[in-house]
Amino acid sequence: MAKRKIKWDEHTTAAANARRILPRLAAGYFKEVRDFLATDREPKEFHRMRLASKRVRYTLELFRPCYGPGLEERLDALKTLQDALGDLNDAVATMHLLGGRTGEEVEKFLSARAEEKAQEFRVHWTESFDAPKQEQWWLGFLRKPHAPARKRTVKRALAAG
Repeated sequence: MAKRKIKWDEHTTAAANARRILPRLAAGYFKEVRDFLATDREPKEFHRMRLASKRVRYTLELFRPCYGPGLEERLDALKTLQDALGDLNDAVATMHLLGGRTGEEVEKFLSARAEEKAQEFRVHWTESFDAPKQEQWWLGFLRKPHAPARKRTVKRALAAG
C-alpha cells in the first residue's frame, strides 16, 4: 500500500473525515493483498502484508467512537489475519535468528511451519476475508454515518459483571 498523506478537513467532524478517508484505506488494503497474492511468494515476503494489516487495523481502531459496534467485527477479522501472519513471521524470524545452527530437522520444521502458515493466510484471505461481497461489506460500512458508540455507565458496567 503506497503511503499517502491523509488530508484532514479541519472544517468537519472526525466521523465525516473517517467516512471520507477510511473507505479508501480499506480499498487500498484489499488491492494490495490481492496483488501480493496474485504471484507465488516466499514466506519471508509475507511480513509486508503483516505490516499493512497492522496499519489498517490500528488506524481503524482510532475511529472506534465514530462507528460503534459494527467496527468490532471488522477489527476482529483483521486481527485473525494479523495473528496468522504473526505466526508465519515467528517461524521465519526464528529460522533467521538461528541461522542454520540447529540442524536439518529444526530447519525443516520451521520451513514447513512457515509454508503452512503462509498457506493458511492465503486460504483465510480467499475464503473468508476477501470472499464475494466482503469488500463491499467493509466499504459500505465505512462510508455510512453511524451513531457514536455508547459509553457504558458505571451502573450498566457493574450489572454486566
